[in-house]
Amino acid sequence: MGTSVRVKEASVITPSEPTPRCVLALSALDSQLFLRFTIEYLLVYKPSPGLDQPNTTARLKSALAKALVPYYPFAGRVRPKPDGPGLEVVCAAQGAVFIEAFAVRYKANDFEKAPKTVAQWRPLLSLHVADVLKGSPPLVVQLTWLVDGAAAIAIGINHCLCDGIGSAEFLNHFAELANERLETSYMRIQKPVWERHLLKPPRGEETRVDSASHPEFSRVPDLCSFMNKVSTGLKPTSITFDKTRLNELKRVARSTSEDGEAARYTSFEVLAAHVWRSWARAIGFPGNQKLKLVFSINVRNRLKPGLPEGYYGNAFVLGCAETSARELEEGGVGFGSGLVKRAKERVGKEHVREVMEWVWERKGCPDPVGVLIVSQWSRLGLENIDVGLGKAWHVGPVCCDRYCLFLPVRDECVSVKVMVAVPTSAVDNYHLFMRSSHL
Repeated sequence: MGTSVRVKEASVITPSEPTPRCVLALSALDSQLFLRFTIEYLLVYKPSPGLDQPNTTARLKSALAKALVPYYPFAGRVRPKPDGPGLEVVCAAQGAVFIEAFAVRYKANDFEKAPKTVAQWRPLLSLHVADVLKGSPPLVVQLTWLVDGAAAIAIGINHCLCDGIGSAEFLNHFAELANERLETSYMRIQKPVWERHLLKPPRGEETRVDSASHPEFSRVPDLCSFMNKVSTGLKPTSITFDKTRLNELKRVARSTSEDGEAARYTSFEVLAAHVWRSWARAIGFPGNQKLKLVFSINVRNRLKPGLPEGYYGNAFVLGCAETSARELEEGGVGFGSGLVKRAKERVGKEHVREVMEWVWERKGCPDPVGVLIVSQWSRLGLENIDVGLGKAWHVGPVCCDRYCLFLPVRDECVSVKVMVAVPTSAVDNYHLFMRSSHL
């Protein structure tokens, strides 16, 4: 695996113009303990006849330098605050990292299916930042030329600086600067907004937070060596749900819902419930094992007033559906969909304020026991990011692990690709249950 990609050059890219030298405080939501890792995207582009590779590389490096002017914190370094809780960014134009590499054997079509192993595609982002608070660059971009002339662009972004929506806004900005086919007058570059003080918990107020209303931070008893059960011998899987299959899931959810045919569920609610139930049944937890489905909920428009357009910091809280393995299996897709729907409905302004206090004062962090995490990348628009190579042929993670991702499907805006790694012993049953929504 180590020889599947050969690095030609790694360089530090600094902003193309002078940027403020300052220290910026991150918000309570940015500073959460469980966000101290790197978001890693992988975008693959089909071969372009007559493509000038050296010119494309130079163009991407130049665009990155320009993008780092308005997004100058991405050229800084994240560290713990020396005089209190939370994190901050030291902005001194230290720079991001750009890597150019060449694949020895990968072609664009190799990304049609899930990788054979969890870390098979790791060489496509060869600089993996394990600790985002020890002076590492918060942004790494690797351009890898594949053997058929296609291109893979992997991006690693420090999650403390932004969420999925924020990272997608940055990548669109970067892409528009890199795309020579776009005329400047038609570029829809949105001004990035920092304003992290808007998500800072109020000081001097005693807030009584009911732990029962925040199951995402509570612990459940481990009745089955849960982490060993879900993290050992993982095999990546990928299953696509088109419009027909999603509508079928909604029909099944209504027929098995406590509200019957009156129930109305979104595609996310039914698909998340179906994946959760299929995953749990395939692995085979004890019936009384408490299980949670955890997923992000964008709060930009759930706050009053809402956050300004262009805010690219972490602006989400965790929704959490919880039940026993037995109830999840016996209740059907409708039961699980109802749990997901109600978890979303709990999130309002007061809920967000409680979360900010919980993570700021109590250092609240989700416990992994009993948890399946679902992250919805299918709504970020990553498939439309065009750096001058056309729209992405494949969008996904650099590494496929036990966290479930909903991914976009090219040219099919309604379809969703579900990618998650499950224990090898559970793969066949997982596929069976996922394809049989009526079981």
